[in-house]
Amino acid sequence: MNQPSQQTYQSGSTSAPYNKPYKVKGATYYPLKTAIGYREEGIASWYGSESGDRTAMGTRFLPQNLTAAHKTLPLPSRVRVTNLSNGRSVEVLVNDRGPFKGNRLIDLSYAAAWKLGYAANGSALVEVEALTPDDIAKLASRPASVAAADVRPVSPTAAPVGTPLGGL
Repeated sequence: MNQPSQQTYQSGSTSAPYNKPYKVKGATYYPLKTAIGYREEGIASWYGSESGDRTAMGTRFLPQNLTAAHKTLPLPSRVRVTNLSNGRSVEVLVNDRGPFKGNRLIDLSYAAAWKLGYAANGSALVEVEALTPDDIAKLASRPASVAAADVRPVSPTAAPVGTPLGGL
């Protein structure tokens, strides 16, 4: 995993407190100034029991939303996450910090993990790629019916294993 050095962080790139260097468990993290060009492979896990807790950005975490936590991507960022074992991809909003356990690259919401097909396993090898402004514009221009079909209300305790989400 690539951990940006202090030199990569450019002071004053944003005034948001969640985009400034921070410490967790004795390690200092330096959020990137931009997500443009970011691409990395690593282990993704998912989280859902934190439902209702506040994210680093101050919004409520809801496991049925397509969101993620990352240690150094600027908040907010939009990324495409691809499960390298089955080729499934999902676009998510990075709005939280983490994961801070083991060698994990990204924590996805339960809904995102489900769409990628690894919710039952707990983790998967993935590729995380920052979306360009053009990619984001294309997502925003999709018909509402397509966007609504992508997200169905789920709960880690309410959705039995094997129940497809969003037409997988």
